[in-house]
Amino acid sequence: MKFSELNLEDSVLDALDAMNFQECTPVQEQTIPVILEGHDLIGVAQTGTGKTAAYLLPVLNQLSKGGYPEDAINCIVMSPTRELAMQIDQQMEGFSYFMPVSSVAVYGGNDGIRFEQEKKGLTLGADVVIATPGRLISHLSLGYVDLSRVSFFILDEADRMLDMGFYEDIMQIVKYLPKERQTIMFSATMPAKIQQLANTILTDPVEVKLAVSKPADKIIQTAYICYEAQKLGIIKSLFKEQKPERVIIFASSKLKVKEVAKALKHLNLNVGEMHSDLEQSQREDIMHEFRNGRVNLLVATDIVARGIDIDDIRLVINYDVPHDSEDYVHRIGRTARANNDGCAITFVSETEQTRFRQIEDFLGKTIYKIPVPEELGEAPVYAPRSGRGGGEHRKKKSFSRNKGNGNKWKKKGGPAQERTSK
Repeated sequence: MKFSELNLEDSVLDALDAMNFQECTPVQEQTIPVILEGHDLIGVAQTGTGKTAAYLLPVLNQLSKGGYPEDAINCIVMSPTRELAMQIDQQMEGFSYFMPVSSVAVYGGNDGIRFEQEKKGLTLGADVVIATPGRLISHLSLGYVDLSRVSFFILDEADRMLDMGFYEDIMQIVKYLPKERQTIMFSATMPAKIQQLANTILTDPVEVKLAVSKPADKIIQTAYICYEAQKLGIIKSLFKEQKPERVIIFASSKLKVKEVAKALKHLNLNVGEMHSDLEQSQREDIMHEFRNGRVNLLVATDIVARGIDIDDIRLVINYDVPHDSEDYVHRIGRTARANNDGCAITFVSETEQTRFRQIEDFLGKTIYKIPVPEELGEAPVYAPRSGRGGGEHRKKKSFSRNKGNGNKWKKKGGPAQERTSK
């Protein structure tokens, strides 16, 4: 479906035309009409499906019609991280180019000048406020923010917000909002805690759920069946002959991220780490260094698996098997973007085999298993259905990393640019 077939104002269509947005993504096609009709909505869709436009466009469409107070905050968009808030703000600027709609982004950092700029936007009544929970509460606690006339309340990546411990913050913000409002929630997954939140803050919502899409065909997916203690050795062997460039390593916990990053720094690799113990300003600095190539290898928790647009990631390594298929898709989806090739490698310990088989079942394919380098010793047999994690042993044959699939993560060709609708 084309955007021109939706019931959107000319000013919105002009902005879309200027940005070369023509065809709706499935999530946009299904949710925009619902939001335009004024219903509360819960959308279950993964990153990269175009959900930012799915909620911004209909809200901007309604605001552009007029009838909303000019001196009040009319829409709140909640984002789990500063990085995502910045991206939403950038799209907001493009979509609202031909409309008399004002916006302000409110996110963490220790810049006093920025805080004052946020305060000015909040007190004057920006039409749309894009905010992280903690930062918005900091302003609310000082008593000059009026949310009593908000018409639209949007939660983006709600599951991440709850994972990061923002449930109480969200509920505190809700207390400042009028009961008569339209609430829109997007989440990549629908666990019980998200359903509970939806039941609490949404009124008779329409639910739109898109199936998790499979990873891009251009991603070469491989795995090592190994013991936990062999994982660092495999990384060392991967980068022994070729230094890493544009690589993300995902680990399951911030403690694991710190341990892996420390070990790799001892190898004189140019490593950055990303986890929730860092201040948002620190995370932004690290991402800036990574984008500019001054950091070649980023070790991270799932905090960067979604919402970060870097188009030329060459290799993603899952140091741990993700907890479910959706997390796997989110992680490896960081590579092979914008027409580039990419590779994803997953390390599967003996206790993670059943979980990895579930991912293979979801993908409908068997992922190629690279033999563990001989110098690292024996490795487990891949036997996920044995009920004991496949703890049998086998000797490894000699393996040259420069043959077969072992070095297919090397980038083919130069960078390419492609517009994506978020």
